[in-house]
Amino acid sequence: MRALAFVALLACASARAEAPSFADVKASFTTSEAILLDRHGTPLSEIRADTHARRLDWVALEDISTALAATLVAAEDKRFYDHRGVDWPGLAGAAWDSLWRSVDGRRPRGGSTITMQLAAFLDPSLAANANARSLGQKWDQLEAALAIERKWTKPQILEAYLNLASYRGEIVGLDAAAHALFGKTASGIDAREAAILVALLRAPSAPPAAVAQRACVVALQSEPGASCEEVRAMTSIALAGPYLRPRWNDAPHVAGKLLTKPGERLRSTLDADLQRFAAATLREHLAELASRGVGDGALVVLDNASGEVLAYVGSSGELSAAAQVDGVTAKRQAGSTLKPFLYALAIDQRLLTAASLVDDSPFAIATERGMYVPQNYDRDFKGLVSVRTALASSLNVPAVRTLEVVGLERFHDALRRLGFDTLTESDDYYGASLALGGADVTLLALTNAYRALANGGEWSASRFLSSKNAAAPRRIYGREAAFVVADILSDRGARAITFGLENPLATRVWSAVKTGTSKDMRDNWCVGFTSRYTVGVWVGNFSGAPMHDVSGVTGAAPIWRDIVHRLHRVDPSPPPWPPGGVSRSNVVFEPDVEPARGEWFLRGTDTEVVHGLADASAIAAASPRIRYPAEDAIIALDPDIPDGAERIVFEASPALPSLRWRLDDALLAGVGGRADWRPVAGRHLLVLKDEEGRLLSSVGFEVRGHLSTASK
Repeated sequence: MRALAFVALLACASARAEAPSFADVKASFTTSEAILLDRHGTPLSEIRADTHARRLDWVALEDISTALAATLVAAEDKRFYDHRGVDWPGLAGAAWDSLWRSVDGRRPRGGSTITMQLAAFLDPSLAANANARSLGQKWDQLEAALAIERKWTKPQILEAYLNLASYRGEIVGLDAAAHALFGKTASGIDAREAAILVALLRAPSAPPAAVAQRACVVALQSEPGASCEEVRAMTSIALAGPYLRPRWNDAPHVAGKLLTKPGERLRSTLDADLQRFAAATLREHLAELASRGVGDGALVVLDNASGEVLAYVGSSGELSAAAQVDGVTAKRQAGSTLKPFLYALAIDQRLLTAASLVDDSPFAIATERGMYVPQNYDRDFKGLVSVRTALASSLNVPAVRTLEVVGLERFHDALRRLGFDTLTESDDYYGASLALGGADVTLLALTNAYRALANGGEWSASRFLSSKNAAAPRRIYGREAAFVVADILSDRGARAITFGLENPLATRVWSAVKTGTSKDMRDNWCVGFTSRYTVGVWVGNFSGAPMHDVSGVTGAAPIWRDIVHRLHRVDPSPPPWPPGGVSRSNVVFEPDVEPARGEWFLRGTDTEVVHGLADASAIAAASPRIRYPAEDAIIALDPDIPDGAERIVFEASPALPSLRWRLDDALLAGVGGRADWRPVAGRHLLVLKDEEGRLLSSVGFEVRGHLSTASK
């Protein structure tokens, strides 16, 4: 008779418990997710920040389908609107069932009301232990339910119950359950889905077949004509594997960097419309390049003035085999994209001007790893060219020779000051290849370094969050040098010998841009800026696999162009105003290797005639030198070639007709920049002089092999 005595005690109970307010409960509810917002407050990405449970947002009762509320009351608490927290007749019936359970083994029906269950949600100590509660727990739960009913309205109780209940596995709350099981919001739940959700409340971990059977019973209670077959089928699909996908996933890599706390809603500098356009544009172009072995890409857009990141697409998403890899911060080889910083340094130090002549002809450099022989992209050489042409057309040999003028240590230091913290080795480690991008960089650092050129040579860090306390920028180049380099990078005529006049780099608005392709076509870059924005694009494969016949101008450049046009679809992009320290002069070239033109100079370096070797600013880069063999080169003779048949060709550039060759004090027959010699084993000294006998260049080298007599 213990159960009957307990019912009597309950009937006399006086609720002494103090219930929390509805407002406090709602305020303490925290989603397990963290949300990244764009600069205008629009949701961009959502990530899970709580590993214990999955909760989304609190849903107001008016935003919950009426079918669900009605089904819940019908199945769980028919007299919900009539009692004051405890359904006394129902509780008495449950107690009677409990009394006879030991007699016939029947499963007792529960006597807990929705309010009593809510009390257990609010205080876990009131929850059943192994499907049973002690008399003390039941008493406390009853008191808590009575206290809730005194302070809360019935709609508030229903709302809190649906938001705090566990539905399946780690899914807590109606919003999470609706999205996880049915892919919709709570307002769209229909009668059959409502039956499934209510069935789960009894036993969230029950097998799907048991849930389906219970859902059928619940559905028939609410709608006698309901189809159990349909309910069972829907249950099977819904419980196939509850998977809560992010509601927003437009900037997952940025969200992963910035979000740390459950319930966090962090406003970033990103622009949602631009972010989505950028991601769609990247996917579209990568799909077109798939047949050429291109699977991945990334892009970033920076605001020139503030450094704020406006768009950040770390991967191509579903097109990528490694979508979680962040291509914006991955270290990749820079290719030709570092050349503008080299020439800016040479111009800023007044070592070269945009009109200075540099030599684009074959040569080799001896290194600890062997001979370094730079080549142009098209495997062709142009001879004497101006700095403007060399940079805009991305010629490799002039860049390496310019590095000799500037100095490897100075260039390495400038790159470090530009934010390339991935250059962790000493300058000697990179050697001459640094001029051609033989170093790993990230897309974010590279794009931000170009932003320094857009800002007149001043560098500052990029940022994802708005701040009024940004660090002061540091000057890397003078405004004048940055202006001249930007003017060169915007000159479609100067880049024509490599890229032609019509290509994706030729935008409808003013822009300065540079492409780059790394060794074996593994990395493909296009980075440039307009009057307001700097845009960087990388295309390649996260696996490191090479692409097929894809260069910067065919791979990354079309994506870059589309982003630039989107950014300036309304606003113009005027060219920068010349700073006070530059002047424009008409120049002619002697010899006439390039047409006469107007050219920008740093004041004091201007000239009207560029005399080739006589031009003081070009002598260091264009003076005739022996290009092959390199100093201390070791040349191994081929034993399979008969004696007297093997020849070595010495090369010098620029190839002037007045050059004279001497080997070990003997005159060699040679024409301009080439001389032919039948090799002799041993150590040799090769000398290059002008027609007046003045020394221009000399190298010592060694021949090793089977020959022992000279033949000149």
